[in-house]
Amino acid sequence: MRANVSHTKNPLKYTSVILISYAFSFFFLSSLKAQDAPYHIDNEVVYDFIDELANKDIIHINSAVKPYSRKQIALFLSEAKKSQLLTPRQRQEIKFYLKDFNKELIPNKDFNKRFDVFYHSDSTFKLSVNAIFGGRGYSNANGFEQHRWNGAQFFGYMGSKLSFYGSLRDNYESEAIGSPTNLTQHPGAVYKLGADKKDYSEARGGLVYSWNTGSIGIVKDHFIWGNNYNGSNIFSGHTPSFAHLKLHLKPTQWLEINYLHGWLASEVVDSAASYSLLNDTRRVYANKFIAANLITIQPWKKLHLSIGNSIIYSDGNVNATYLIPILFYKSADHSYNGSKNSAGHNTQMFFDISSRQIKNTHLYTSIFIDEISVSNMFNKDEHSNFISIKLGARVTDLLPNISLTAEYTRTNPFTYTHFIPSLTYESNHYTLGHYLKDNADEVFLAARYKPIRGLDIQLSYTHSRKGKDNQKILEESGAIENLWGDGRTGYSFMETVRYKKNAVKLKALYQIINDAYLYAEIESYHISGEDMETYTPLPYLNDNKMIIFGLNFGF
Repeated sequence: MRANVSHTKNPLKYTSVILISYAFSFFFLSSLKAQDAPYHIDNEVVYDFIDELANKDIIHINSAVKPYSRKQIALFLSEAKKSQLLTPRQRQEIKFYLKDFNKELIPNKDFNKRFDVFYHSDSTFKLSVNAIFGGRGYSNANGFEQHRWNGAQFFGYMGSKLSFYGSLRDNYESEAIGSPTNLTQHPGAVYKLGADKKDYSEARGGLVYSWNTGSIGIVKDHFIWGNNYNGSNIFSGHTPSFAHLKLHLKPTQWLEINYLHGWLASEVVDSAASYSLLNDTRRVYANKFIAANLITIQPWKKLHLSIGNSIIYSDGNVNATYLIPILFYKSADHSYNGSKNSAGHNTQMFFDISSRQIKNTHLYTSIFIDEISVSNMFNKDEHSNFISIKLGARVTDLLPNISLTAEYTRTNPFTYTHFIPSLTYESNHYTLGHYLKDNADEVFLAARYKPIRGLDIQLSYTHSRKGKDNQKILEESGAIENLWGDGRTGYSFMETVRYKKNAVKLKALYQIINDAYLYAEIESYHISGEDMETYTPLPYLNDNKMIIFGLNFGF
């Protein structure tokens, strides 16, 4: 939403004291057992299987917020195991996954356990350690490119309430596939300065304290908000991971609250604080924070209605106001900036609806509101509503072991943007929202077939378009006054198509053992438009197909 500038410094200097106090108040809420080590969103096959069970009414989930915890996935599998609705393949899948997730259900090693590099379990302490390694090759008429990685990961529990986890993965890319400008769902990366090739590392981890009705943690990790099967338009998980305080509360079966406060990477240089050092410049970046909440109610069985809001704020330190999980942050921002500035910080609202009330069917929609003008909502000449809308449906087992998906996303001009660089809806210059960014739309169709345990075959079609990058055009023109307030209204949706991609992709993967995959895919595509070189990774230019193959162990 339209935001105002404030350069007022927050007097809160010792933010760690507040965070510790904030967490401490929850540590004694319950004496019941709970564990909450998150399961990373990259293992999409496991998430898709949980979704499959929910669509068949075998389990009930709120799929608007991911990651799920390992304990929650274990409970889903344990519950599903008792169902009479399972197919033989689904029973085999559950048996296979419980080789891993029985760690959360069985206090010792007395079960058919997956391979681990190291695993220890006793009455007070659990620790699982595994390697991470993998590689991916890209081949077409342009030649061969590669992405390979290696590292290690661990998770564990101390007692019944404290969970900890971590991972470190070093990456090497011969040519960058993901970058802030490329329109791909390749994970965002911060490449090392001065590297001849595209090297980067990703460190994730955290501490989570749990009780029977919730959890609180400080983590550096990825997350997704918003139902989707091809990229969320609320929080997509596309950026490099960033540290955030997270809170999850579920006081009743019909109410759930999710909240986070994050430390974003602005990469906006604070010239006043930067200084020269050893013939170089020590660049100091402006602080940048995010607070967001999502409240989900379940008025009827298998129907979830979610509403939330967020704020990006900077030019100071952590503001204790935004550590309150259930505030409407735009109104709170007015308390600090309404009388002195023409606007404050950058706020957003979002809605998500998920229904599995029709047999074997998931219907969903999510709406992201960056700015909306009620008075001009139906004025076709004003074009002042900066919103993104996603509509979708998936039908599971229309034929045995086959799911069909249809999804449409439309994002209006200037959504996810801001005229103040430190207040954009980004971290490390990667958008927090939909990967196509603003002034774009996408149709996604897919058929997914799982004939046997571990084998996953998907055929998909994607039609994506993007119009002018009006924000960039205004910035480069030097028309600063047009970046402010009403200067950004009146822009029609996709007056001209500057980028278009039609792609058909066939992908097959097989999970050999838990978390170990072999996969291959072939994509036939056509990319056109004036901005195609801006948005397309180099290996995909000047050809119309790409063959990808690889293997990995761990995430």
